[in-house]
Amino acid sequence: MTGRVVTCPVDEMNRPRGSKDAMLRIPPSEAEVTALFTGWAQELASCRKFAPSARNYTAARLMAEAGLRVNEARRLDLADIKWDLGRFGKLHVRHGKGSRGSGPRERMVPLINHAGRTLHWFIEDVWGQFGDDHTRPCAPLFPSERVGGRVGYDAVRAALAAAVALHLPVWTDRLTPHVLRHFCASQLYMNGVDLISIQEMLGHAWVATTMRYVHVHRTRIEEAWLAAQQRAAQRLEGVT
Repeated sequence: MTGRVVTCPVDEMNRPRGSKDAMLRIPPSEAEVTALFTGWAQELASCRKFAPSARNYTAARLMAEAGLRVNEARRLDLADIKWDLGRFGKLHVRHGKGSRGSGPRERMVPLINHAGRTLHWFIEDVWGQFGDDHTRPCAPLFPSERVGGRVGYDAVRAALAAAVALHLPVWTDRLTPHVLRHFCASQLYMNGVDLISIQEMLGHAWVATTMRYVHVHRTRIEEAWLAAQQRAAQRLEGVT
């Protein structure tokens, strides 16, 4: 009314600053992701370099099952797996993405969605083939082929792109690591997990950011429309 805009110091809607909307990423269905990893797993039996291929497969599965970012997964150490915490074990993500340049944000990610089973297989059957020492401090969970090294960002992304082109071609050039993260959030939401829990698992500073990950599955509009139709039908009952 006065032409002056007063900014409230308390953000009641937990809304990120900035007017630019994030890119809309619609994840594949559960059946499509299952088909991708089933085909990828079968490919491991005959691939030329088993250990690196199995490493990339496992890293991609962690993105889909635990909602990790690429850099969060590749910077994990063996010691970051806390098998004794919680009901399923947890991952200590020490290099989570910070909000607005605030620096890394640590969080604990539960090994749900069979992520623990995936990691057990990788550590027991694959990790030792890289020739590293599991007792060495800071031994990486996902080693490179160079002893003591850590898998690179581009290696994981390229491996996922190649697997998608081969086993889920309809998603070629569209199914990225971040889309797998969206898939994880959407599956959690559809299975009844509340938004605050999903926010904590993904490491978001704002719940509004989490809502962008699951809003394609929210049914508020459809439910409101159905309720309106039911009310209209009730008003017409008995009208001749």
